[in-house]
Amino acid sequence: MKNAYDVVKAPILTEKSYDYIAHRIYTFEVAKTANKIEIAQAVEEIFGVKVASVHTVNKIGKVKRQGRTQGRTAAKKKAYVKLTADSKGIELFDGIAQ
Repeated sequence: MKNAYDVVKAPILTEKSYDYIAHRIYTFEVAKTANKIEIAQAVEEIFGVKVASVHTVNKIGKVKRQGRTQGRTAAKKKAYVKLTADSKGIELFDGIAQ
């Protein structure tokens, strides 16, 4: 198994993710090769919580132009992690959502 910190890269803090915190759903940027089981195990290991479900979204990079040349920004993978009802919340997000 991979290192938990290699699977979960960073939390995503947007207005949409703040709305989900009330429903015990937390958003993370994760490794592109990580699957749902690895993401659930990594979040449980890092934050000491119980994960109920994981939903993932692949975001392809946007096309950008610089004069006549064009390229893409980096592609990312995002995970929505829902915690069980008896699990404690993640302190990192709870301080921000208040």
